[in-house]
Amino acid sequence: MADSLELDALWEDFHRVVNMTSAELAAWLKVRDAGEESEPLPEEAGTSTGQHVLAILQKRRTDLTDADVRVMYQVVDTVGELVDLEDEPAPVSTPGDTRRRHRLMTLGHDPLKP
Repeated sequence: MADSLELDALWEDFHRVVNMTSAELAAWLKVRDAGEESEPLPEEAGTSTGQHVLAILQKRRTDLTDADVRVMYQVVDTVGELVDLEDEPAPVSTPGDTRRRHRLMTLGHDPLKP
């Protein structure tokens, strides 16, 4: 596992890029997986990464596992590649923008949230 200073920085970065609450993310994962024919069980909705982000949001920093730390790095890196967090949120205007927003929301980042 990362040293204490590195873990502190990662914890801050993760909570900066994951701007959805655990309730918002859980609701999004359920909506995202809802289909005409069937829906998964609520605790199984969404991607495995989305479910892992949700679990991390419900933990204290001292309870993190090595797997949690790996997912946190992955989420921070992926969101950082897809979004310039310094920019103002841009309106979603094209299908590509909508897909990008939905991908980010699966990771816990809503680009339209201030």
